Amino acid sequence: MAVIFGIHAVEEALAARGRAFEYVALAPGRGDARIQKISGLCRSVGVAVRTLPRDQLTRLANTPSHQGVVAVTAAKQYQDVDDILHARRGNHAFLVVLDGVEDPHNLGAIIRTAEGAGADGVIIPERRATGVTSTVVKASAGASEHLPVAKVTNINRTIEELKGQNIWTVGLDERGPKLYDQIDYNMDCAIVLGAEGHGLHEQVRRKCDFLVSIPMMGKVPSLNVSVAAAVVMYEVARQRRGKT
Repeated sequence: MAVIFGIHAVEEALAARGRAFEYVALAPGRGDARIQKISGLCRSVGVAVRTLPRDQLTRLANTPSHQGVVAVTAAKQYQDVDDILHARRGNHAFLVVLDGVEDPHNLGAIIRTAEGAGADGVIIPERRATGVTSTVVKASAGASEHLPVAKVTNINRTIEELKGQNIWTVGLDERGPKLYDQIDYNMDCAIVLGAEGHGLHEQVRRKCDFLVSIPMMGKVPSLNVSVAAAVVMYEVARQRRGKT
């Protein structure tokens, strides 16, 4: 069993139809348009709706930030990397590889940006990293229900396999010799981002075809990983949009 909470997250999960629902629980007294929309979506896909007191919703979601909407669902279904590549959106593959992001809010923000920037999917490791939890779904505003996510046992091996399929790997590193906007992203590519605090692991760093950095003009040396990811992903989207 998994739990999704929050209006955006539950609404997008219902619309995406990517997982089975046991039921959707709503707080009593809420009858605004957005709640009515969720109730309508439930009816259209045959999902039961229950009314539960707010304290029960808080216990169910394990947080008071549920906005009066909590869904009980099947667990997130991860996809294979090859399936993600086969269903790519554009002329060139566009993947986001995360080398151990542990904060679910960062993962949610990255998934939300990746979906908006046109990425084909996100790849995360099985260990020492967060998976797609209820907090991630909420932080992504439901984008995690639309964007494919693959979970792999070894990021190093996955990078090698991507390179074997002629996908160029671009690692974001504050020591990168090139600026992030000096790369031509009109190619099959994967953006590789490191964990909070220490960035890319050295083995992962060495395997990347390119290492790029974001210029910092203030006193702090780097950006939060989700912000840095957004900067680079939208540079990819900007360049590709200019070619269409």
